[in-house]
Amino acid sequence: MAGTEDVLDLDQFSCSICLDPLRDPVTIPCGHSYCMGCIKSYWDQDNQRKPYCCPQCREIFRSRPPLKKNTIIAEIMEKLTQTRHRDVPLFRSNSMSNRIECDFCTSEKQKAIKSCLQCLASFCESHIQPHYQSPTFKRHKLVNASTDLQESICPHHDKLLEVYCKDDQQCICFLCTMDEHKGHDTVSAESKWAEKQEELKENQKRLQRRMTEMEEKLQELKQTMDTVKRSAQTAVEESEKIFTELICLVEKKRSEVTEMIRAQEKAELTRAERLQERLEQEISQLNQRDAELGRLSQIEDKIQFLQSFKPLSHVRQTEELLDIKVNPQLRFENVTKTVLQLKIRIEEVCEKETENLSQNITKISVDQLPEPKSRREFLQYARKLTLDPNTAHRDLYLSEGNRKVEWFHQAQTGPDHPERFETFPNVLCREELSGRSYWEVDSSGPEVSAVVTYKGIKRKGKGGESRFGYNNQSWRLSFSPSKCYFRHNNEQTDIPAPSSSRIGVYLDHAAGILAFYDISDTMTLLHRVQTTFTEPLYPAFGINYGSSLKICDL
Repeated sequence: MAGTEDVLDLDQFSCSICLDPLRDPVTIPCGHSYCMGCIKSYWDQDNQRKPYCCPQCREIFRSRPPLKKNTIIAEIMEKLTQTRHRDVPLFRSNSMSNRIECDFCTSEKQKAIKSCLQCLASFCESHIQPHYQSPTFKRHKLVNASTDLQESICPHHDKLLEVYCKDDQQCICFLCTMDEHKGHDTVSAESKWAEKQEELKENQKRLQRRMTEMEEKLQELKQTMDTVKRSAQTAVEESEKIFTELICLVEKKRSEVTEMIRAQEKAELTRAERLQERLEQEISQLNQRDAELGRLSQIEDKIQFLQSFKPLSHVRQTEELLDIKVNPQLRFENVTKTVLQLKIRIEEVCEKETENLSQNITKISVDQLPEPKSRREFLQYARKLTLDPNTAHRDLYLSEGNRKVEWFHQAQTGPDHPERFETFPNVLCREELSGRSYWEVDSSGPEVSAVVTYKGIKRKGKGGESRFGYNNQSWRLSFSPSKCYFRHNNEQTDIPAPSSSRIGVYLDHAAGILAFYDISDTMTLLHRVQTTFTEPLYPAFGINYGSSLKICDL
């Protein structure tokens, strides 16, 4: 069985580039070893960047070092290959490799407790005592046991790194201050460490404050979410209750109207039946009298005729029955019309109130971010827009990657497209806007318009349905050097003319905010709209005769 001296650490014989065991090992001037193929490929990739450096310690070489095979490491790797299948533990376990051993123990290795930066060795409890007791070692710098002692040594002079170069921001040795770093601004590594420790503490304090603020904000958000859920559930339940009451009310009124109609029907039919009965009785009596008069007319005896004539000749007058006027137009159509008008009015009220409900619902927002105040704050919502050539009117010419549009005196040729504006010189952008967005345009010429619109705006026809600002589908700001106005749903608001040709447009779709700004040395609000947007919006532009507009790069 092999002894502990035969136990090897895999990390010592691995290439830090490919992380595999070394193949054709080579050692470069700084002392680090790599696979020959790996280091050649690494330097070949850096050939144009020069100078060459070590991938691990970053030491810079004035010229590309020649590569020669490290025969000692190669022999070790060959031995490892030959003994790979033996039962000796060629590589340390994780628990062993994590244990730093004393470099001075000759028999059983003890655990090291300290490392000396001067001696570049690690010591156990017993072997560290001379550093505590002997004046020779008392000035040596001791640290907790570490395997990275080589990192504290200058690769050029093999001296302890005790100086920090501020110019190159790296640790160097005393000899470096008289060589490559001569004349540089340097301080002791100890003082720089103390400075960085203070900086670290401040960073930790800021980080902890930030974490505390974030945790408080998170807790606030969670509470808000719970409140939103409870409030929404309450609103749903109350709304359901109210709508149920409304349905019951409508049902009740329906029953009342039905009862009224049936009651009126019954009353009128009762009156008609009574009148019918009287008329039928009167007709029967008249028929009876008519028969008697007929028999009377057959009596030939004059005396008998005269004696019988007096009681039979009198016919009771029933003028009141003859005066009754029967209404042939007796109908309930007016009732139906009244109910229909009630239905229409209820629908109108529901439509209007539903819109108000929608506005109130959409105003509910968990993250009520403040509206931007400075141009710098607006620019964080900048959107890169491109014009859609399929929508451009044929009198408009697009250029500069569909970022500029100008009125052209000759109609542009191109295929017909259902999205193209045919009557007014308009063009839409490709981008759909639904959150916070900001963009700026620069214009020249008589007049241009900056617009936001729903995609469903009409493209054909000479009426207001296809004209920006003349319908409820679009919001338009028209401006020129001498005038400016805002138009929506065919209502116009005159605005003082902007001082520059550059206009900024800010949209907060969720909050229903649309604002236009005059952009010069400062931002000046031209017009602001507070409404409710029910669909995604698209930026658009209207270009009058002889005018042009360019979407600015932000």
